[in-house]
Amino acid sequence: MAGNAVGRPSIYPTLQYADAKAAIRQLTEAFGFTGLAVYEDEDGSVAHAELVQGNGAVMLGSKGKGGRFDEAMKNGGTTGVYVVVADVDAHHRRAVEHGAEILMPPTDQDYGSRDYMARDLEGNVWSFGTYAPEVRG
Repeated sequence: MAGNAVGRPSIYPTLQYADAKAAIRQLTEAFGFTGLAVYEDEDGSVAHAELVQGNGAVMLGSKGKGGRFDEAMKNGGTTGVYVVVADVDAHHRRAVEHGAEILMPPTDQDYGSRDYMARDLEGNVWSFGTYAPEVRG
């Protein structure tokens, strides 16, 4: 299956931020992502960044840089991303300690998952939980 090589996720949520540097700080400090790559333009804005969590990754950059993707996303709404974490309560505590806006505290779901939900600095909704469906090719 394409994109399924070891170490390479096949889906990358891609977000744009007015303040991509602040988004990177929040995602790494409050939500535990690890920076894989950050490329800046000459003006210091983020041209492209890759952050990882477990075996998944997100890509992000600064809004208003031009190009086809920027144009396509211009009137897009906020994004919602689900991230699997091993210890929801510890992850939630970290987010709270870093001032993240919590939309739903850790909650046991009827389908067996434990999740919480937070909003980042620019309105995107991040859900963190234990639900990890098996994907079969």
